[in-house]
Amino acid sequence: MSDVRVTIQRDSEREERVVTTGTTAADLFQGERSIVAARVAGELKDLAYEVADGDAVEPVEITSEDGLNILRHSTAHVMAQAVQELFPEAKLGIGPPIKDGFYYDFDVETPFHPDDLKRIEKKMQEIQKRGQKFARRAVSDDAAREELADEPYKLELIGLKGSAADAAEGASAEVGAGELTIYDNLDAKTGELCWKDLCRGPHLPSTRAIPAFKLMRSAAAYWRGSEKNKQLQRIYGTAWPTKDELKAHLEFLVEAEKRDHRKLGAELDLFSVPEDIGSGLAVFHPRGGIIRRVMEDYSRRRHEESGYEFVYTPHATKGKLFEKSGHLDWYADGMYPPMQLDEGIDYYLKPMNCPMHNLIFDARGRSYRELPLRLFEFGTVYRYEKSGVVHGLTRARGFTQDDAHIYCTREQMADELDATLTFVLDLLRDYGLTDFYLELSTKDPEKFVGSDETWDEATEVLRKVAEKQGLPLVPDPGGAAFYGPKISVQTKDAIGRTWQMSTIQLDFNLPERFDLEYTSADGSKQRPVMIHRALFGSIERFFAVLLEHYAGAFPAWLAPVQATCIPIGDAHVPYLQEFAARAKTKGLRIDVDSSSDRMQKKIRNAQKSKVPFMIIAGDEDVAHGAVSFRYRDGSQKNGIPREEAIAELLDVVERRVQV
Repeated sequence: MSDVRVTIQRDSEREERVVTTGTTAADLFQGERSIVAARVAGELKDLAYEVADGDAVEPVEITSEDGLNILRHSTAHVMAQAVQELFPEAKLGIGPPIKDGFYYDFDVETPFHPDDLKRIEKKMQEIQKRGQKFARRAVSDDAAREELADEPYKLELIGLKGSAADAAEGASAEVGAGELTIYDNLDAKTGELCWKDLCRGPHLPSTRAIPAFKLMRSAAAYWRGSEKNKQLQRIYGTAWPTKDELKAHLEFLVEAEKRDHRKLGAELDLFSVPEDIGSGLAVFHPRGGIIRRVMEDYSRRRHEESGYEFVYTPHATKGKLFEKSGHLDWYADGMYPPMQLDEGIDYYLKPMNCPMHNLIFDARGRSYRELPLRLFEFGTVYRYEKSGVVHGLTRARGFTQDDAHIYCTREQMADELDATLTFVLDLLRDYGLTDFYLELSTKDPEKFVGSDETWDEATEVLRKVAEKQGLPLVPDPGGAAFYGPKISVQTKDAIGRTWQMSTIQLDFNLPERFDLEYTSADGSKQRPVMIHRALFGSIERFFAVLLEHYAGAFPAWLAPVQATCIPIGDAHVPYLQEFAARAKTKGLRIDVDSSSDRMQKKIRNAQKSKVPFMIIAGDEDVAHGAVSFRYRDGSQKNGIPREEAIAELLDVVERRVQV
């Protein structure tokens, strides 16, 4: 044996240690049960990894992002083993970790039943208790093909080696560009092989290191995400470092399900996605239409106050426009197929508005005195999302962007970006979102246009603008669009989920492609800088986020019905109808429940509709020209003069507060 010098790196602390040949990462962190893997030279390694001289070894805690992924990927393997023990004919697809959990795809004769999931989960518990060891071994491509000859989907992934990550979501967890590895599940006592899977790893040391898991549901999923391929059965599960965290997550899911915008949309009669129209194409019902109109009207007003000018563009255009902008080169797969019109000319439904706004800028000569020029549009766009990812209003095929494009000089650029980001954050706060962080997306080295110098300048300007807000700034390497870096505003909703909201993108490239110019003060022609900005992202998606954030109980200014008048008896209906008519002249949205239901049933109906206020009147109220207020929380104020009641409603609406 010889000495091996290693450095143990824990955050900013470094510990130099001399060990002997054959020492593993597990030996370095012996007794630290929360450590599930190690990072060496930037690569994740199993704890069974034997350290080499000069290694810098960083422990990976199970609670870290990498640690959770390792936990969940290991649990996915246990699930796949359980499935093949119970269903020997099942063929393995892909089983990666995902946010808050994992899944695995299987080719089976019949779809999984909920009772099957119970059996699989019970079998997983047995495997977990056996403490099977996860053991990694490298194999050649040919050896892998021989070992996995009965697994057609694994053979296909081996054939895609090096490009599997692009060919199928989650495939990078199994096949990379380097050597292939197989993980064996070995019996803890005998060392005999229990099960194996093609996988890059790393994994937990043993199945006993999986603290808490649960299977959630099954669903159909096309192999490699393409409708052209066979439909497999996908089982979703979740795994957590402790039973308490698993319990908290399951409780969170129950609350999230109550807030699901698709469920609330139907219950509150706000919108639907009719099969006769098509997947991802929603229609708004009258009450949903009111919310949407109020959202748009308030946004319109704030934009006008901030110097934006409204424009309108058509829904379809000749394909040459998107050739010029570069979108056909980069986004053709996400666009609807072309329509051939005018003797074979390709027309496309527009996937974005920016090329058309460039044409508006270029419709006549522009002077530096007009800059910054802020063009704004509620522009409906169409993107052909795969059916498997369409999700209510949050991932749709047709949606309306609150899209702005700002044209300015290089000298104006920093101030304009600063004002734009401040405007965006203030407007989001007006809608009730207050918990933000910012994400800076930088150049994808494989997917960009323009020079490195231009990108570096644009990125640094955005970084400084973001830092001025005093919010957390998270890097997103390689996440930018092809034409420029961007800032994304991320917000947390009422139950702590993160949503991407506004994006601000700095673009030196499209003005070049469209040859946009303005006349400067010295008479020379100069190229403007272009800022892309979507505040809501899309009206539909923002509608869904607010619906889930408020659980359908919108603040009065956004609520489709701000108050429901409830008469104690039929004799009080005319009195409340008169009150409602007076309130409507002030712009309030009030209705009167004149149905034959009893008063308590009317109150329950108003509560189910999540109306902010109930206005109740009986004999005493009529005699004194007053009404009684009933709030969402069940509290009540009696004997309020009618004009005071209307004034209170108007005040709550004007201040945009939640009651």
